[in-house]
Amino acid sequence: MTTENLTLYEIRTIGFDALMRELGPAGAIRFIQQYEPGHGDYTRDRKKLLPKKSVRELGRQIIGQRQSKTK
Repeated sequence: MTTENLTLYEIRTIGFDALMRELGPAGAIRFIQQYEPGHGDYTRDRKKLLPKKSVRELGRQIIGQRQSKTK
């Protein structure tokens, strides 16, 4: 991929998408935190940002993803 014609916003978006894909949400956040000082209330913000799912719902989602990978 050539980045010569991409804006800084596009490069940042593509980079963050790659972090999310390779490291997952928690890993991507930990990576970013190495370069940016923290601020705010992460626990409160996390509750707003992450979907509210029960353990049962998460289990179903994991099983579904595993089954789709084996097909």
